[in-house]
Amino acid sequence: MPAFYIVGQPKSGTTALYEMLRAHPQIFMPDFKEPRYFASDLPSRFQAPRASGLDPETLDDYLALFEGAEPGQLTGEASTAYIWSKTAAGLIAEARPDAKIIVILREPASFLRSLHLQLMQIRVEKQKTLRGALALEAERREGRHLPDAVAHWPQVLLYLERARYTEQLKRYHEAFGREQVLTLIYDDFRSDNEGTVRRVLRFLEVDADAPVEVTEANPTIRMRSQKLDEMLVAVTVGRGPLSRALNRAVRSAVPRPLRRTLRKLVWGRVVFGRPEPPDEGLMRELRVRFKGEVEALSEYLGRDLVALWGYDELP
Repeated sequence: MPAFYIVGQPKSGTTALYEMLRAHPQIFMPDFKEPRYFASDLPSRFQAPRASGLDPETLDDYLALFEGAEPGQLTGEASTAYIWSKTAAGLIAEARPDAKIIVILREPASFLRSLHLQLMQIRVEKQKTLRGALALEAERREGRHLPDAVAHWPQVLLYLERARYTEQLKRYHEAFGREQVLTLIYDDFRSDNEGTVRRVLRFLEVDADAPVEVTEANPTIRMRSQKLDEMLVAVTVGRGPLSRALNRAVRSAVPRPLRRTLRKLVWGRVVFGRPEPPDEGLMRELRVRFKGEVEALSEYLGRDLVALWGYDELP
């Protein structure tokens, strides 16, 4: 059973931290990020297939992820669903009461904006703007206006509930005690990537002086065209008679390595692109809404996040 868990938040540097930690010779983390095994209150998978593979459904499946660990290596995993799952903290504590937990928190408004863009990218969200998605939350809670991929899981698109930081942290503190939970702030990770990773290595009690290669992973991007993306997916997968015929024609005419290069080029330069500037009006509205949460979190952690995140300038 893993000795440590990166539990979230998503879009807050967790993928980069995962990549940097798994490069350490004393640490083993599986290739499969986001197994989500202990998030029993969340569906095991989207209805849409996941590119990373199948989720582990049994304990044997889960433990098999760590079979590649060498003797003496510290094992860990990263599943950002654990931070907003209401069961994961308790279940991890039952399975591994001495586990160490790593949390990364990001300013709520920028976190939700980045999360919306990510859910667009993985074809879970269909609303092109965060404002539009937020306007649908009440109806989505009742199971309406949900994309097919999450028709059975409306919680994934309830953005405002994702930023209940104090409540989320308390679940892990109650299950493990504060000494087993390391809470990082995204701003620190961005400004001193290497220093933050070395802090994590000390927390995990492995060699903190080992070489650290700074990594940026899972950058925020936007989807330029949902229709083009859907068309390319249909052709690639071969959905429908016309798409299947075109798929077969392309496969027979174009070598596999070139097909991969072309797909990457089209999706990278045509379907996806750099994110547009944020809607500053909406960002301010969200920060006003979350000011109480940030004040409570600042008091709970004993750190002035109100000033760090610019909430001291709000009414």
